[in-house]
Amino acid sequence: MAKIGEYDVVIIGGGPGGSTTARYAAMSGIDVLVIDGRDPIGTPLQCGELVPSNDEMRRLCPDVPDMDDLFLTPDHAISRYSTEMHVVPPSGKPLKYPFEGLVLNRVAHDEALVELAKKAGAKYLVDHYVQSVEGNTVHLRNGDTIVAKIIVGAGGHSDPIRRDYWDEKSLKIPVKFVLMEGNFGDAVELHFGSSAPGGYAWMFPKTGFANIGLGIQRNFAKGKSINAYTNDFISKYQGEITFRGAGALPMSGTIKTFVKGNYMLVGDSAGMVLPSNGAGITIAMVGGRIAGQVISEHFENGTPLKEYESRWKKQMGKVMRNSKRSFKFGSILFRLPDWLLNLLFNPLTKGIIWRAVTCRRMFGLF
Repeated sequence: MAKIGEYDVVIIGGGPGGSTTARYAAMSGIDVLVIDGRDPIGTPLQCGELVPSNDEMRRLCPDVPDMDDLFLTPDHAISRYSTEMHVVPPSGKPLKYPFEGLVLNRVAHDEALVELAKKAGAKYLVDHYVQSVEGNTVHLRNGDTIVAKIIVGAGGHSDPIRRDYWDEKSLKIPVKFVLMEGNFGDAVELHFGSSAPGGYAWMFPKTGFANIGLGIQRNFAKGKSINAYTNDFISKYQGEITFRGAGALPMSGTIKTFVKGNYMLVGDSAGMVLPSNGAGITIAMVGGRIAGQVISEHFENGTPLKEYESRWKKQMGKVMRNSKRSFKFGSILFRLPDWLLNLLFNPLTKGIIWRAVTCRRMFGLF
């Protein structure tokens, strides 16, 4: 076993949350290392690849400042621009909404975030897995160790810091998806009902492809496997499948605290996924920027790391609360039979449904 380095900050995981934390922390000149088991980072693909445009993010998260500084998505990482979202009940008759979305090339997107972090001064150690963290020491699976003053867990729902030092449970929704060749139009689709019990199915069109998949709550599935639900849903679309992927989303919303001593959590490991729509990429980046800025200020002037939690609540607290409420409401709603959902998805409820999907107050009393 050999100690292979000492850093101000070690970040476990180089996804959107981890790389964004690294970028903003490294800007002040402190030594930052990101460790990731993947090479290249971003593979294998594990998500639906849809993010809102910067203008849409300003509408969705009005308390988050400087969107254009945070989201610098290069053109080569965007597969398609979408201007419409269809929310589809079991009847197949969609409610149509204007929505500015970017369907990403997710691997290129994450690689671009790595490059931004490297330009700011962060270093990367890829193809290495973190086994555990004890005190200020990060133990790698190969036996080597790295020492850091601050250690950030950005390794997703199985992050080793979250696993060993937080006992708060989160609802994890399994997801399965495919990439399918073909022309699927311009509108992104969200499907609700018995085709994806307790969750939703999606079709996000790309250039020459579509990302098609779903997530479910297992306790709503009535003994049917997620593979069976996925196969049933994707069979509605015609085209050659070129990739099959899977993952899991934490859908309970953010956990109660992101900071314990010199440990911090960012992204999926902190529950930074909006439960009502599954959005996690941009939300993790919001959290990553706050974490990186607070870390930088901690080294510069002693800002407490807990300031990270305070700023998150100011910027994202209202959105996350609304999203949790919408998810709880939806979990009740989607226990209803399909015929009743078809009645409830109508022009009179169109505005309420959209407010739930976009994390706004559904009703005046909420």
